[in-house]
Amino acid sequence: MHYLVILSMRKSYIGKKSSESHTIKLLHDILEVLAIVHQQNVIHRDLKPANLMRRQDGKIILIDFGAVKEISTMVVNAQGQSSFTVGIGTSGYMPSEQAKGKPKLCSDIYAVGMIGIQALTGQPPHTLPEDPQTGEIIWRNQAQVSNNLANVLDKMVRDHFSQRYQNAEQALQAILSLSPPPTPPPPTPTVYQSLGNKSPQPVKVLSNPLKTVHFETVTVNSKGQIIKRSQSQAQVFTETIANGVTLEMVSIPKGNFKMGAPASEAESDDNERPQHQVTIKPFLMGKYPITQAQWAAVANLPKIQYDLNPDPSRFKGKNLPVEKVSWNDAVEFCARLSQKTGRSYRLPSEAEWEYACRAGTTTPFHFGDTVTPDLVNYDGNSSYGSAPKGIYREKTTVVGSFPPNSFGLYDMHGNVWEWCQDISHFYYQGAPTDGSAWESGGDSNYPVLRGGSWYESAVYCRSAYRNFNSPDGKWRRRGFRVAVASVSSSS
Repeated sequence: MHYLVILSMRKSYIGKKSSESHTIKLLHDILEVLAIVHQQNVIHRDLKPANLMRRQDGKIILIDFGAVKEISTMVVNAQGQSSFTVGIGTSGYMPSEQAKGKPKLCSDIYAVGMIGIQALTGQPPHTLPEDPQTGEIIWRNQAQVSNNLANVLDKMVRDHFSQRYQNAEQALQAILSLSPPPTPPPPTPTVYQSLGNKSPQPVKVLSNPLKTVHFETVTVNSKGQIIKRSQSQAQVFTETIANGVTLEMVSIPKGNFKMGAPASEAESDDNERPQHQVTIKPFLMGKYPITQAQWAAVANLPKIQYDLNPDPSRFKGKNLPVEKVSWNDAVEFCARLSQKTGRSYRLPSEAEWEYACRAGTTTPFHFGDTVTPDLVNYDGNSSYGSAPKGIYREKTTVVGSFPPNSFGLYDMHGNVWEWCQDISHFYYQGAPTDGSAWESGGDSNYPVLRGGSWYESAVYCRSAYRNFNSPDGKWRRRGFRVAVASVSSSS
């Protein structure tokens, strides 16, 4: 349920045969990037031409990383038909051990080998016959290929995983032995990880440096009175979207937290339980909700899947959060931003969102046991706990108008509801524990929203509160912020 910019190679090799030199270069470019992924002990699980993208400088980017630890997932064949299986991947590119739900690093090597064979034969993998005795693919008779390259490809696509190259580095060395290495890539090879449906893996060093920012956080007592002020700092990456328009992304550290609310939390709901331990990998998250200036800049970029209204918000202001945007709009925004920047921006998973919101706290709000309208933009005619009532602004406020949490994120409570990648599940039974988005087994007609808004009472702004709505619904209380894989030398 996510869309990314794909300079698609899907049709490049169907019915059209590539030369051996072109195929060697293709294999080299894929394996060079995949080797970085494998060094992180990450298995892609869905390598195929449609999941390869080339930048303008010719570098290949791997997108749409496969799901991890799912029990039952849809597998799509070359005709677009689907079936359910314990395996995760695409028919023709998925080896037998992966189909059984036991992928290995060399499962990716099988997929790369099949891409190479497809390039040489012009035939989709599912159309190639198998030897009935050995289970090996029969393909050499449909290609003009040297024995040296054919032997390497045969080893890459062996039916039994133990007979293949065991990782991308081994396969890359075999390809390099066939011809002189192609033109060296830039000093830092680029790998982008989509994982719109799964938590990010650290596989890319950001081209722009992270900068340290300093800020003050506050803690309140049960009456909403500030009892503590602390100095904190965060690492921030600044992305340029357009002339004069930037996007600040805060580095969120890895960690573990208890997701959901205990039964003892006032006005909590059963759908916030059972509380469960979740492990979060490092990632980057928007410092603020997406603003109207950022939205307009991206909305003017080429369409990917949906048309975007460049000015959808009811409350106007370039530094106000964009609102009246649907989940589909938010995903389209991420796709266009990914195309513009070369980084795979996405919506955060619900687990990532709550972890980022709590920033190490276990109280209903990252400020403490309650909040006031001096700290959060919500309907001040209501109150939570022993806090007093206050102002009701009846509109959004400029992002960053209130104190941040200790991660350096602003407006995690109130202002606008924020879309997450997940679909709705009424309870947390069976929820992922690895920080990934929960996109199976629930109701895909209702993606998740978090954080409350200017219109809601304080109880809806709690860290654990969950909301669900239609993916095409556009309301003046709906906004979002983006996430992207976090990779730096310190990750």
